[in-house]
Amino acid sequence: MADDRVAEAIPTARPADGAVQAGRQESEAERADRQWNELMQEIRVAQTGVQILFGFLLSVAFTPAFGHLSDTDRIIYITTVVFGATATGALIAPVPFHRWVSGRSIKAQTVRWAARLTFLGLALLIATLTSALFLILRVATHDGFVPWLVGGVVAWYLACWVVLPMWARQRYTTRTEDAT
Repeated sequence: MADDRVAEAIPTARPADGAVQAGRQESEAERADRQWNELMQEIRVAQTGVQILFGFLLSVAFTPAFGHLSDTDRIIYITTVVFGATATGALIAPVPFHRWVSGRSIKAQTVRWAARLTFLGLALLIATLTSALFLILRVATHDGFVPWLVGGVVAWYLACWVVLPMWARQRYTTRTEDAT
């Protein structure tokens, strides 16, 4: 069930007129290769962003302003750095995973594990972005509206990263038992 959500099924397109068209005609090996390539392209986008953010977070501790942070803000900073480190690790993990198992004829399983690690990395990226935004706005404004503003941004992330794709998946695709 969770594997079904993580591992991409071959969807059958449902055009506006409601007619159902057959999906791709590819072997299991071809499907795994395609899914791997698509996943690597997706990860490249997320990896770049998380690595830049993580690098920035690491440099903050060496600025003069860091010494003036309150204990609470330091805890938020440390939490943010840990989230950033774990997000970076999860989003990079599919590459060494693939290297370790390459040539073992388990590409489909590798794609599933890489997809899981990517989802985990994206969840940790949301946590990193949330705590970084929270820290920056706390330091910049010292205002009580910060948690509400950050909550609104998190809702936006969830709408864009979870709700919209799940809605589109439900609305525009069908799944059959033999498409997994």
